[in-house]
Order: sequence, then C-alpha cells, then structure tokens
Amino acid sequence: MTNYCFKHIAIFFILISILAPQVLSVVDDCGAEEDNSCVNKSKALPLKIIAIVSILITSMIGVCLPLVTRSIPALSPERSLFVIVKAFAAGIILATGFMHVLPDSFDMLSSSCLKEHPWHKFPFTGFVAMLSAIVTMAIDSIATSLYSKKHNGGVVNPECDQEMAVAGNHVHSHHHHGSLSTKDGLDGKKLLRYRVIAMVLELGIIVHSIVIGLSLGASSNTCTIKGLVAALCFHQMFEGMGLGGCILQAEYKFMKKAIMAFFFAVTTPFGIALGIALSTTYEENSPRALITVGLLNAASAGLLIYMALVDLLAADFMGDKLQGSVKLQIKSYMAVLLGAGGMSVMAIWA
Repeated sequence: MTNYCFKHIAIFFILISILAPQVLSVVDDCGAEEDNSCVNKSKALPLKIIAIVSILITSMIGVCLPLVTRSIPALSPERSLFVIVKAFAAGIILATGFMHVLPDSFDMLSSSCLKEHPWHKFPFTGFVAMLSAIVTMAIDSIATSLYSKKHNGGVVNPECDQEMAVAGNHVHSHHHHGSLSTKDGLDGKKLLRYRVIAMVLELGIIVHSIVIGLSLGASSNTCTIKGLVAALCFHQMFEGMGLGGCILQAEYKFMKKAIMAFFFAVTTPFGIALGIALSTTYEENSPRALITVGLLNAASAGLLIYMALVDLLAADFMGDKLQGSVKLQIKSYMAVLLGAGGMSVMAIWA
C-alpha cells in the first residue's frame, strides 16, 4: 500500500509539471494594480533563489526533528511529552487549514476578476472543502478497511513484515493468526491507522506547499517576497514538525521515512522553481489562475482540517492515555491553542 501511495505522489509531481503551463499560461491580468517601485524581476530572482535554499533547509529541519526524538527517552512516543508535542503540531496543521489555505481560497474564488455567474452566486470554497473532507474520510476508511481485511484474512504482505521488523531494536513484527504487533505494544490495526494518516496528510500538505511556492516563484514584487520568505520558513518548519510526528508513529523503514521527508522538504522549493519558469506567462490575477489555485486551496483546506480534527486531535484526546489523565488533557489543550495561535499570527505575513 505504501509503495502504491509513493507512486501516486510522484505521479502528482509530474502532472503538476506538465499541466501547470497549460492551466496557468494566461495573461489576462484583470487590471491588477501593483506598486511599480516594488516590481523588479532582476532583483526578485536572487530573492527567490534565497527562498528556495532557506525554505528547503527549514523544511528539512522541521520534518526531521521529530524523527530523531527516538534517541531522546523523554520524547519517545510512549511518553506524555510526545503527546503534548503532537498536540502542538496538530494545532499548527489545523490553523494552516483554517487561517492560511481556506481564506486564500475564499479571496481567489470571490475575486472581482471572476464572472458574476457562477463564482459570485455559489460558495465554491466551502463546497469544495466539504467534498474534500468527505473524500478524505472515504479514503481513510476504505484504505484502513481493505488493509485490515487483508491481514485478518491471513494474507500477509512480506514487505510490510520486513518494514516492521526494522528500525533498530525498537520495532519487531510478529504474525500470529493474521494479526500484527510491535515490540512497543502497538497492535497492527493502530499501526495501520498511523500509516494511512501519514500518507494522506503528506498528500494534502504537498498540494498546499506547491501552490504557495508557485505563487511566490511567479511574483516579481520584491516587497512581498521579502516578507514571505521569512514567514514561509517558519510555516514550513512547524508544519514539518506535525508531519514528522505522524511519520514517526507510522514506524516506517528508514528509506521510506527519508523519502517522505524529502518529498515534504522539496515541494515548496519545487513550486517556487516552477513559478520562476512560468513567470513570463503566469498572472496570478487571471481568471483561470484564480479558479485553479482557488479550487486546489479549497480541496487542500478540507483535507488538512479533517486530518487535524479527526485523525490527530480527536483520536488522541479520546484515546486511553489522555482520557486517563485530566492534567495531561489540559496540557495538551494548551499545546493545541499555542500551536494554532502561533500559526494564526503568521497569517498576517503569509
């Protein structure tokens, strides 16, 4: 199942590269007004290159930070501190959906550059976000169900057994009557849920990251780029921490952890590079660009909000560990508010 997901993520990158010029090569600027003193393509290019390098580094730091915590006993998944850190990361992902992606979609799909019918007569952002959440739930549920039946029926994927047999001395897989378990006491069904969550969450973040990278790469406004670079570095680092925590709990082999971390780290720089390549034809205020990016943002927002609320927050807060300790619940709620609040403040700049 994991190889299947990786192939589809790779295919998504290829399709974006091929289709973006077709979808976004529009020069109808809808009378957009910019401060001409800030628009300078020659000065903007070095800033974009700096953005690619800095965002790549901070993204890698963010997503890799949780993956090295196994060597720190206090931050192992079994400890309370890990639950609090995970709640903080889930708050970041929740705020990303509500405070960054969803408002951008509303702005784009309600732009005066779009025709009155149908774009101003129907709330497409809310509708697409709702559909995205439902589709995410369906994928989440069906993938879990199919994989569980496969193991409960006694059919075992040797590759999956090998994956769970690695990770040093931490993870050992055992197969008894079609069930899977780990040395840490993590049963196969729970491990499967963590893997589905990590995959679906990564897909949603990839869509969002490419879109914001594309917008930055296509812009020639140096005043805007300077503020965005710093904000996006923090944004990607904290978002990476949330994804990294999910990858850690999925207990993949080292290679698959590295591939997932790599895909996350390169998506925004890839989007920026794509935006630079399309900067001569791309116009962010053209109707086609507004519709395309607006709908992608709405779909990404629905996915991120669903994953944060259902698979990350609700799953942990209704689980045995937090239900058994009111003190830990309060600490976790404070962590959620801190993460969501910090990311909400960043919405001022990015």
